Amino acid sequence: MRQRLVVLISGSGTNLQSLLESLPNTEIPADVVAVGSDTMAPGLQHATDRSIPTFVVPLGDFSSREEWGVALGDALDSYQPDLIVLSGFMKLLPPSFVTRFAPRIINTHPAFLPEFPGAHAVRDAMEAGVSHSGASVIIVDEGVDTGEILAQRRVPVEVGDDEASLHDRIKVVERELLLEVLDTLCAKEGT
Repeated sequence: MRQRLVVLISGSGTNLQSLLESLPNTEIPADVVAVGSDTMAPGLQHATDRSIPTFVVPLGDFSSREEWGVALGDALDSYQPDLIVLSGFMKLLPPSFVTRFAPRIINTHPAFLPEFPGAHAVRDAMEAGVSHSGASVIIVDEGVDTGEILAQRRVPVEVGDDEASLHDRIKVVERELLLEVLDTLCAKEGT
């Protein structure tokens, strides 16, 4: 049985674009059935261009993060996701949302966790002067980038790197790891 993926983004959606381009060329038994965001993210266009439904649930429309989490969860539920992929989704999910969908939420992160959790992982790695950073794919839990690590790989910091160049190389690895994890999870669920 093919697995239903809903992807959540907050920005330009470059990782989403890569997933939408790569997934049909794999044997992974999964389809992206919707893409959601907390804002009118430019990356939603990648889904629209492929006739994939999109939805937006802005945090600012609600009086609390918990209310927003309920509305976001209801929007997700309408697409009956088997897995939820956070790909550049920059809002912290409320604990009730995580509990509602656990352990079906996975997240890509531009660091070799537990090193450099949080929203500024690449900048933090550069400021720390490390020789290697990395990429990870985790199961989302109630902490900040503290969930079970499903896959990760080191990425060297090269001479002359700045935050943007390092992040670009990390994104390549994030995309590869995401496909590897989806292959494993979807094959397991599909049997």
